[in-house]
Amino acid sequence: MLKGLIGKKIGMTQIFVEGQALPVTLIEAGPCYVTQVRLPGKDGYSAVQLGFEEVRPKTLTGGELGHLRRNTLPPLRFLREFRVKDPEVNEGDTINVSQVFSTGEFVDVIGNSKGRGFQGGVRRYHFKGHHATHGTSDRERAPGSRGSTTTPGRVYKGARGPGHMGNRRITTQNLKVVLVDKDRNLIGVNGAVPGSKGSVVEIKETRKQ
Repeated sequence: MLKGLIGKKIGMTQIFVEGQALPVTLIEAGPCYVTQVRLPGKDGYSAVQLGFEEVRPKTLTGGELGHLRRNTLPPLRFLREFRVKDPEVNEGDTINVSQVFSTGEFVDVIGNSKGRGFQGGVRRYHFKGHHATHGTSDRERAPGSRGSTTTPGRVYKGARGPGHMGNRRITTQNLKVVLVDKDRNLIGVNGAVPGSKGSVVEIKETRKQ
């Protein structure tokens, strides 16, 4: 059975459950369209491809439009694939949040973290830095020495240091569904999810509990 949706992060709020304030992230999940069903006999594996967010036709390529028109679907901006053992859906179907998830379930949310650009080692990896006195004028936020001497005489690949920070694919696991609003296509999960407001995320049934 399909247990996945594409959504857009709206932001965070809080709800009260038995007198306790819970931090909740609201996600506009769906409606999603079944754009393709992959079967083991034809494709070698079983999966369902979903589409989300209607756009103007001119924003898509001819191949993308042809792929969607096979099932008389509107132009869709985002396509994502979800592995399932038994799809139980047909191409062209429309899926809403209330059909897939219910309150009390646990989900994994996948998205891209906020991009921070090029950052130094202190912000990127929480390096301590050097002394702020005793003649240290320009080494306060420097990473310091990372290499050895003659052997190996270089910095090992993968060593922590300045570089690009953020904008990575992140999975937040075991988030409890505390709200499902069928009329507004909203799902609320207890906790934070990766990405900024308006970013696209994938919601899946949790793999670990």
